[in-house]
Amino acid sequence: MTATPFASTNGRPVPRQRYVQCASGSGLHRIAYTEWGDPANPRVLLCVHGLTRSGRDFDRLAAEFAGTYRVVCPDVVGRGLSSWLANPNFYVVPQYVADMVTLIARLDVETVDWFGTSMGGLIGLALAGLPETPIRKMLLNDVGPHLEPAAVQRIGDYLGKPARFETLQQGIDYAAMLAQTFGPLTPEEWREINTPLLHEQDGAWLLRYDPRIAQPFAATTEEATKLGEAALWHSLASFQGPVLVVRGEQSDLLSRETVAKMVESGRAVSSVEITGVGHAPAFLSADQIDIARRFFNGPAADAS
Repeated sequence: MTATPFASTNGRPVPRQRYVQCASGSGLHRIAYTEWGDPANPRVLLCVHGLTRSGRDFDRLAAEFAGTYRVVCPDVVGRGLSSWLANPNFYVVPQYVADMVTLIARLDVETVDWFGTSMGGLIGLALAGLPETPIRKMLLNDVGPHLEPAAVQRIGDYLGKPARFETLQQGIDYAAMLAQTFGPLTPEEWREINTPLLHEQDGAWLLRYDPRIAQPFAATTEEATKLGEAALWHSLASFQGPVLVVRGEQSDLLSRETVAKMVESGRAVSSVEITGVGHAPAFLSADQIDIARRFFNGPAADAS
């Protein structure tokens, strides 16, 4: 489809808005993604967001990397500008992995580097463990194979709940309240990353994600959780490339114990902790973006 530019802001590069058609067991759906940098650059950084967020969370990071990477930031199905699934039971990691494989095929590259925040990290970890994975190296932003149950419960308490706002600012403030552990962001930063999460309909502002994503989340059993965790540990152990685990110092989702086990279990896993934030670091500030830059553009970035 024809690429559509966004207006340039603050002198940053202009992204292109694109779409790709994907399939689930209940039919076809469309995945939206923004693309930054040279579309012919074979070096691709795929940035995948958290549970109720959007690919626009990565605008600042993408702009910084656009000179060295073709940066692609999808809206996972059911979020942002992407389609909603006909059957909500497909709002699960295997479907998200299948969609990302389709997206990578559209990009026509053999390998990608991966930046995954929370759910985006789980999708990357699942894909990284598959034979002949296209992922070359991976940054996991405040997520790992084991998720702390109290944090999962906290997320479940608000996921899919009806929310309707009289003004855009009310919606921005609500999304900021849910994401307050991202760190001490400015009002302008909250507006930047939360505005894409909202749309106007019938004189009110609504969140852009499908509330039915809560259905499979709530239906997950203890047995399924254990099986999923075991599969992700296996993925981490089998992945050949470098992994950087970033943890927010105050994170309630990713414990220090889990990070230590990830470093021990993986083949080339390192970690860093960001002070003053919880789940999950927003990667808007220069010092946080520099963590990603050192990992992706450092000496190891030249290794095949």
